[in-house]
Amino acid sequence: MLVSYLASGLAIIAFSCLASAHSDHVNYTVVPGIFLQDDPSTNASTFNFTASNFGLIDRDYPTDSSCPDRKHSTQWQRLSHYISALNSHSRSNERYSLLFLGRHGEGFHNAAESFYGTPAWNCYWSELDGNGTATWADAHLTATGINQALTVNKFWKHLMQDEKITPPETYYTSPLYRCLSTANLTFSGLDLPRRNQFVPTIKEYFREGISAHTCDRRSNKTFIHSNFPSYRFEKGFPEYDPYWTALHAETSTDQDIRSKKVLDDVFSNDDSTYISVTAHSGEIASLLRVLGHRTFSLSTGAVLPVFVKVTTLQGNSPTTTTQAFTSVSTCATAPTIRASTCNDCSCCK
Repeated sequence: MLVSYLASGLAIIAFSCLASAHSDHVNYTVVPGIFLQDDPSTNASTFNFTASNFGLIDRDYPTDSSCPDRKHSTQWQRLSHYISALNSHSRSNERYSLLFLGRHGEGFHNAAESFYGTPAWNCYWSELDGNGTATWADAHLTATGINQALTVNKFWKHLMQDEKITPPETYYTSPLYRCLSTANLTFSGLDLPRRNQFVPTIKEYFREGISAHTCDRRSNKTFIHSNFPSYRFEKGFPEYDPYWTALHAETSTDQDIRSKKVLDDVFSNDDSTYISVTAHSGEIASLLRVLGHRTFSLSTGAVLPVFVKVTTLQGNSPTTTTQAFTSVSTCATAPTIRASTCNDCSCCK
């Protein structure tokens, strides 16, 4: 039996302000030649960021001659010197920033999709809170996911101690539990500068693409604060999730619009050069589209550095128009076929 829900005409009201024109707008350009991940020949499915120094290319920079103690400087120290020089000589409306985009570790929703298979997951199981054994609504990390985050934590310790990397100056995270937890496990216990301690800001628009999956419905603000009391909430963060609606989903176009908005908000209010964002596979893909980076999928727990030039331009921004949430069709009963090529309710037959 197929249960079909008609579109309610629900618009992404909170995003409606994005369609209005502004006197200036922000443009993003990926600076090439810094990381292997920028190179089309780098295969995302086989790339290991912890085994390749975050993908940092071993190369010379135009500023190496002025780098203090160049002979003993690491590649990361020379990159930091290069970035500082770029920012020192950039125009007033330009800046350079290094983003660390981290995907959360494996969550129970990831494990459930692997167990049931993607077709059955999409058309039935994902719309439930769980299966009686595991809960994946606002999914927590599995043991594997916890270990993935701890592996990245160990990697950061190595980079800071041995490679002298400049750690993030500010931290942001999606409001979904798997990201809140991953960020905590990744950055807690590091020997961070006193002025740049790990105190992340939770931002709604860094969340995963809003789908009918219950794993994309966040917990209430009180619950989040009780579990992560040191985290900051962005201004106006509501108690309850205002965006997730059962059996409705935002379009990829709308996701890109909100990804652009949250990046613009960060760069308009945060003058940090090194910024960490803990988010999701779909949201990171959206951020990459907005930044102009090539498609580069991340496995659970992986991190992608992106070096960008941020330019504030005068004049109205390009017009954007949000759309109504689309309705989602699902199965009324659990599919009987696990291994199937279908990706809709035909697998319920």
